[in-house]
Amino acid sequence: MKPITVLFLFLSTFVSAQIKGIVVDENHKPIPYVSIWVENETIGTTSEENGQFEIHVSDNNKKLIFSSLGFEKKIIKAADAKEVILKSTAYDLKEIVVSNRKQTKEIEIGQSKTEILQAFDNGPKIDAKFFPYKQSYNKTRFIKQISILTDSSIDNASIKIHLYSVDANGFPGDELLDKDFIVSLKKGVVKQKIDVSDFNLILPKTGIFVAYEKLLIANNRIEKKNTDSNTKLVKTQITFAPLVLYNFVERDFFYTFSGGKWNKQVPDPSDTSYPKMRVYEPVIHLKLTN
Repeated sequence: MKPITVLFLFLSTFVSAQIKGIVVDENHKPIPYVSIWVENETIGTTSEENGQFEIHVSDNNKKLIFSSLGFEKKIIKAADAKEVILKSTAYDLKEIVVSNRKQTKEIEIGQSKTEILQAFDNGPKIDAKFFPYKQSYNKTRFIKQISILTDSSIDNASIKIHLYSVDANGFPGDELLDKDFIVSLKKGVVKQKIDVSDFNLILPKTGIFVAYEKLLIANNRIEKKNTDSNTKLVKTQITFAPLVLYNFVERDFFYTFSGGKWNKQVPDPSDTSYPKMRVYEPVIHLKLTN
């Protein structure tokens, strides 16, 4: 008689917990557009205008990261996030005094040689583009305008713009603004032109990172019902406007944001045939003036 092998399958059940809460300041006033990430994961969301948020986690003991300009970053367990109080931060920003701004010269930087445009919609994200400083910018160092190419199926969709200095390790460092910069966008495939001249920003000689953050808020939410041709079941597909368009480019390095931190991507050292990385980079340009 042949031996009988009995296989026991042990199934681990993962229960996704829906965390609902509100983010407030020390006076219990709601804080809108707070970035919320599951630590070391690609799961994230954004607080609404009334400070409320929802996020799914696999374990209530997972840690959530809450960050918003003008407030201290906070990391707490998901189970304790029913009411999250963020403390305000006092910024010691150096005032930039602009004298005799002529604005007689303008240059646009950041154009790509390869205009192969792609759009992605894969949940929460912060994507940055690095602008190195060049000697030729010396007479036009003031940042007048940021442009970003978007494709939105709704009017007045919103994104958050970040401007980062470069830290000692070359990563996106301190934010150059003291509060969140939320931008309302036009419908369609549009080169959105964002005037930032009032910030009196000078392109640092170490370069600058310009990033956009997708806001997963009700105002950007798009619901589309699809019927399965086989089962006839109706499913609701949820996406968030806008789509940001990307170029396929070659870079020596690339930074990605996930789990509440920046990560540097470099070329594979084992691939000696091609020294650079081929990556998708958001279509962002800067207009400089004197």
